[in-house]
Amino acid sequence: MSAAASNSVWNTILRRSDLLFAGAVVATILVLILPLPTFLIDVALVFSIAVSLMVLMTVIYVKESVQFAGFPTILLFVTLYRLALNVATTRSILDRADAGHLITAFGNFVIGGNFVVGIVVFCIIVTINFIVITKGAGRVSEVAARFTLDAMPGKQMSIDADLNAGNITDAEARKRRSALQDEASFYGSMDGASKFVRGDAVAGIIITVINILGGFAIGILQKGMALKDAAQHYSLLTVGDGLVTQIPALLISVAAGILVTRGPTKENLGEDIANQLLSQYRSLYAVAAVLGIFIFIPGFPWWAFLILSIGIFMLGRSVKKRSEEPGSEGSSTDGSSNKSGSAKPATTIDKMESWLKVEPLQLEIGYNLVSFLDKAKGGDLLERVTSLRKTVAAELGIFIAPIRIRDNPMLGGNQYCIQLRGSEIARGEVVPTQYLAMGVGTTARPLRGRTVTEPVFGLPATWILDAERRTAEQLGLAVVDPISVLVTHLAETIRQHSHQLLTRQDTSALLDQLKEVNAAVVAELVPTMVSIGVVHRILQNLLREGVSIRNLGALLERVADYAAAIKNPDELSEHARKALGGDLVRHLLPAGQNSLSAITLDPDLEHRIAQSLRQSPHDVSLALEPTVARHLYDGLANKMKEMASAGLQPLVICSPTIRLGLRRFFEGTFRNLTVVAYNELPERTQVQSIGMVPNAA
Repeated sequence: MSAAASNSVWNTILRRSDLLFAGAVVATILVLILPLPTFLIDVALVFSIAVSLMVLMTVIYVKESVQFAGFPTILLFVTLYRLALNVATTRSILDRADAGHLITAFGNFVIGGNFVVGIVVFCIIVTINFIVITKGAGRVSEVAARFTLDAMPGKQMSIDADLNAGNITDAEARKRRSALQDEASFYGSMDGASKFVRGDAVAGIIITVINILGGFAIGILQKGMALKDAAQHYSLLTVGDGLVTQIPALLISVAAGILVTRGPTKENLGEDIANQLLSQYRSLYAVAAVLGIFIFIPGFPWWAFLILSIGIFMLGRSVKKRSEEPGSEGSSTDGSSNKSGSAKPATTIDKMESWLKVEPLQLEIGYNLVSFLDKAKGGDLLERVTSLRKTVAAELGIFIAPIRIRDNPMLGGNQYCIQLRGSEIARGEVVPTQYLAMGVGTTARPLRGRTVTEPVFGLPATWILDAERRTAEQLGLAVVDPISVLVTHLAETIRQHSHQLLTRQDTSALLDQLKEVNAAVVAELVPTMVSIGVVHRILQNLLREGVSIRNLGALLERVADYAAAIKNPDELSEHARKALGGDLVRHLLPAGQNSLSAITLDPDLEHRIAQSLRQSPHDVSLALEPTVARHLYDGLANKMKEMASAGLQPLVICSPTIRLGLRRFFEGTFRNLTVVAYNELPERTQVQSIGMVPNAA
C-alpha cells in the first residue's frame, strides 16, 4: 500500500472515530455473552496492554490534567473491557482448560511454572494497585474535586474583576470561564472514575479465587484429574490470567495517579521532574557522598555503590556547569531566570509603571460592600457595571473605559467613591441589607428607617428593612435595592463627566471607525480643515450638555460646511447641534405629543445678555453685570421650581446668539437645566411657555 493510500485510510478512521468507539463498546458487551476462540483472546489481551500503555504515555506528555478531559470515560471503558476479558478467559479456562498462548506463557515464563509463586506475585501486584496507587489516587481526586468546586466562586470573581478592569478581553474571559468549568467537570468526574479502578482491583481478586475453586471442581469432579494435577494446571492458568489483566490495570491506575497529582506546567512530566529534581547540584553532591560512605561497610555490594556514587557526582558537575553558563537559569544576579537567555533587566521606570498608571474610572467600596462582588451571596455588581458600560456607551456614542472596582479600608463600611483619573467626582452611601424607598408617596405616614436624600435625583428617601418593603410599595414609593442605587449613581456620574472621559486618542479611534462607512467626510475635514484637537473639543462640548454623538457622520458633515471659515470649536459645536434636529429635545417631549413646555426670556433681557458675550478665537463666555446676573438667577430658579413641581424637565428656549453663553454661565449652578435655541427645535414643535423671565430693572 502506498503512503498516500495509507494516509487516506487513517484519515477515514479518524473521521469515523465516533462510530469505532461505539462499535468497540458494543463488541465489549458481546464478549460478556459470546465465547471467544483462544487466538481472539490473545489478540484482545495484547490490545488491552497496548491501550493501557498508550494512556500512560499520553498522561506523561500532557502539560495540564484538563488537557486529557476524556480520561474518566476512557477509564470506564478500559475497566469494562478488562472485566469482559476476565469473563472470556474464565469461560475458556473452565470450559476448555485453555486460555491461549499469552496466558500460558505468563504462567510458565513469568512465574516459572510455580503456581504458589504466581499467587504470591499476583497478590502483591493487586495489593500495590488497590491499597497504594488506587486508594491514593482516589483520595487526591476527592480532595481536588472539593477544592476546585470551593474555589470556583473566587476564580469567577477574579475573571470578572480582570474583565471590568480591562486586563482581559471578553473573548479571553469566556475562554477562562470555559476552562474553569472544564476543570471543575474534570475533577468531579475523576472523583467518581477512581471508584472504577478500585472496583476493578476487587473484581480481579474475586474472579481469581472463583477461577481456582471452579478449576479444582471441574478438574477433579468432571475430568477425573488428580488433586495435584488440577491444582497445578488450573492455578497456573488462573494466575497467568490474573497477571495478564492486572498489569494493564496497574498501568491505568498509575496513569490516573499521575494525572490527578500533577499541576499545570509548561513542560511534559519528564522535563518537569528533571528540571525540579536535578536542578540543585549541591543535593546531587550530597547523595554521591552518602553513597560513597556505604562502600566501606562490610558485606555491602561496594561496586554498586561505587558506580552510582561516581555517576551521581558526574551528574552534579554537569548540572553545576550548566547553571553557571551565561543566560542559563540561575545565572542572574538578582535571582531571576530566563530560559531563552535574553533576560531584560528591570529598570526603575519598569518598576514604577504600575504606580504611575491612572485608571480612567475607578469605583472604591467600603468593606461592607465587598459582598456586592460575590455571586454566592447574590452580588451581581460586576455584571451590572459591565452592562452599564455598554448601555451608556451606546447611548452617548463613546467608548466607556473599563471601570476598576477595588475595596478601600479608608472609606466607611457602607460608603463608595467614584474617581475620574484619580480624582474623586462623586461619593455616596448604601446599606447592603436594606432597601431605599424614594419619593413622596400617597400619604404622609413616615416609614421606619433612616431618612436620607437620594444621591442622583435629590429625592427624599428612607433606608428600610425588607419587612417594610411591601408597605412602602403600597404607599406609592419607589423601592430599589442597594446595588441599583450604586449603579444608578455611577451611570449618572459617567453621563455628567462623559466629556472628560473622551480623550484625543478616543476621538482618533472614533474617526478611524467612521472612515469605514463615511471616509469622504473624514478625509475632507481632518486634517485639511481642522485638527483632531478641534474635533475633540467639538465632541466634548456636545457631551458636556448631554448630547449624544452617535450620529457622528452627520455631525462632522455639518462641521465641514463651516470649518473653512470658522475655526472656533465653540461656534462649530453650535453648528453641529443643528445636524441633530429633534434628537436634542426628543427626550423632553411627552409620549405622543408635539408640545414643549419651556421657560422663555424677555427680548430686552436677551439683548442685554448678548451685549455681555465675550468671544475669543477658542472660547465663548458670558460676563454679566452682578445685578443682571442675580436677577436672571432668581428668575430662572423660580420658574424651574414650577416646572419641577409639575414633573417637567427644566428647559430654557432662547435666541441662538446667547444659547451657549447662557448655558456656560449657569452650568455649575443649574446642572439639570437644558438650554435650546429656537432654530434647533424641530418643525411643527409647539412651545408652551411656563413663564417669561422679565428684563432687569
